[in-house]
Amino acid sequence: MNHHQFLPISRKDMDARGWERLDFILVSGDAYVDHPSFGAAVIGRVLEDAGYKVGIIPQPNWRDGKEFKKLGRPRLAFLVTAGNIDSMVNHYTVSKRRREKDYYSPGGKMGLRPDRATIVYCNMIKQAYKGVPIVIGGIEASLRRFAHYDYWSDKVRRSILYDSEADLLVFGMGERQILEIADYLNSGFDTKYMHHIPGTTYKTNTIENLYDYIEIPSFEEVSRDKIAYARAFKVQYEEQDALRGRVIVQKHGDQFIVQNPPAMPLSQVEMDRIYHLPYLRDYHPVYEKDGGVPAIEEVKYSIISTRGCFGSCSFCALTFHQGRIIQSRSHDSIIEEAKKIVNDKNFKGYIHDVGGPTANFRHMACEKQRKEGTCKNKQCLFPNPCKNLKIDHEEYLQLLRKLRNIEGVKKVFIRSGLRYDYIMADKNDAFLRELCEYHVSGQLKVAPEHISSKVLDLMGKPRREVYEKFADKYYRINEKIGKEQYLVPYLMSSHPGSDLKAAVEMAEYLRDIKYNPEQVQDFYPTPGTLSTCMYYTGLDPRNMKPVYVPKDRMEKAMQRALLQYRNPKNYDLVRKALILAGREDLIGYGPKCLIKPEENRADIESRKRVEKHKESKGKKDRKKTVLQNKQKSKRKRERGRK
Repeated sequence: MNHHQFLPISRKDMDARGWERLDFILVSGDAYVDHPSFGAAVIGRVLEDAGYKVGIIPQPNWRDGKEFKKLGRPRLAFLVTAGNIDSMVNHYTVSKRRREKDYYSPGGKMGLRPDRATIVYCNMIKQAYKGVPIVIGGIEASLRRFAHYDYWSDKVRRSILYDSEADLLVFGMGERQILEIADYLNSGFDTKYMHHIPGTTYKTNTIENLYDYIEIPSFEEVSRDKIAYARAFKVQYEEQDALRGRVIVQKHGDQFIVQNPPAMPLSQVEMDRIYHLPYLRDYHPVYEKDGGVPAIEEVKYSIISTRGCFGSCSFCALTFHQGRIIQSRSHDSIIEEAKKIVNDKNFKGYIHDVGGPTANFRHMACEKQRKEGTCKNKQCLFPNPCKNLKIDHEEYLQLLRKLRNIEGVKKVFIRSGLRYDYIMADKNDAFLRELCEYHVSGQLKVAPEHISSKVLDLMGKPRREVYEKFADKYYRINEKIGKEQYLVPYLMSSHPGSDLKAAVEMAEYLRDIKYNPEQVQDFYPTPGTLSTCMYYTGLDPRNMKPVYVPKDRMEKAMQRALLQYRNPKNYDLVRKALILAGREDLIGYGPKCLIKPEENRADIESRKRVEKHKESKGKKDRKKTVLQNKQKSKRKRERGRK
């Protein structure tokens, strides 16, 4: 096997390897990037390593059935993924406007994958070939495995297994499951005999042979009754644990969706093996003419060191996808990858990230998790760190020190999320000190998300005081080491529980810390999160208490505007919000006021014009830079050909 080849994407590639027929064909909504940050590449390499012949059809033209036949009929199965991001999130902003750029497509071009890509691809494969098993996986399939609220159509949809008519659904990270499925298929078993594999979901006509399962309200019930929906979600949420999770059954019409417990977490040896596979760490050369695939830029010089997260933020689907148990790679494995990065001809000395869902979680939350799994009704960090939580940054620090000392590495940055409450719970300040000294590039991004207690409680985030203490300590340490570095807090508007009063509270906080956020994230109700369940049902499924949900377009615009109240474009919205919230005391000339009274309209209009001019100048400058970069890379390519 030539380890310096991309997986075949054409008949010509298959001929070059002397292959007449493939065992598996991966169909992906993303362009083919052979890098361990891309799910299709990982699954492809894992199967190749196990001795299977694997090819990829990246971003097939779904309007043309011939596209799905170009690699022939696979011997064992088609494996289908929408890509690294849910295709609907990839295509639409939270305000349901079409995005302008697809970072996972060549040249960032939009329109190279369909909406609901998993379903469309499966339907096309079924037309192309009768009777070939289809296994779906990736984030889109994983988070839609049960009946789920779909924000884009504003209704409850059936499990994606129904609409795609696939044979099996792999949820979570998938390597262990796909190898088991592959070996069964290779031994001649039909998918209907593969109903026991952890980390998979299947549909069946009968559950007579099942034992120790928990049945949740059916698709029909959760579609018409929001209390039933919240009850069903609570069970799904609580049972996502490989060690103690039970089989979950949900009826859809006269059939059943059956979810087995999640796959067991990978051992360090297994993790190391997966990341040691011969990835070429680049996009396929076929995309060169389009200027490459933008998504590689962010990860090309980054290292994934862990999986899983015990942070359990309500708006994040990680609990439902990767789980709460941390799995980490060994130092040797990570250092070996860093040395590969250093040898890249374009590497400038900067490793952009060493992390995962949460960079500073490198080991299981506590010893109990090893034998019994995660707690069912208790979180590790919320509302306060659990007394059994193992708080220690030493091993991560040692890893970062080793990476800093590799010849050719100038700087190692940490761009993955950091849990500041976990940092604050550590009595030893060594990690924060070294973070400030060596791993921050002028700004550290952290995610307090909000400052109102009622909103933070629903988000599962620490109280405002924890963030304030962290900010104090961060600035104090930077002062001590003689560095001028800043904190950039990520904030979210319109999360369930956030009314105008809470949004005003946040605006006042921003006024007091003299911070003007450039970006604000509106809450996006994506499948598989606790917050999405609150958004749809108006209930917190953990205790069934009612939750206020801002859904009105005008109110959402006001909440967002309050967080950027200094922007003259937002004046009218901010004024309206303050009047509605009964906070006219914040309109005036005093030091505590957010905006001036309306008689200053002329000033506001002139400031708006200045801002508009700046904005259009900025856009022109950005266009100019993009053009210059394109010309540069064109010249480079031409020089390379000569």
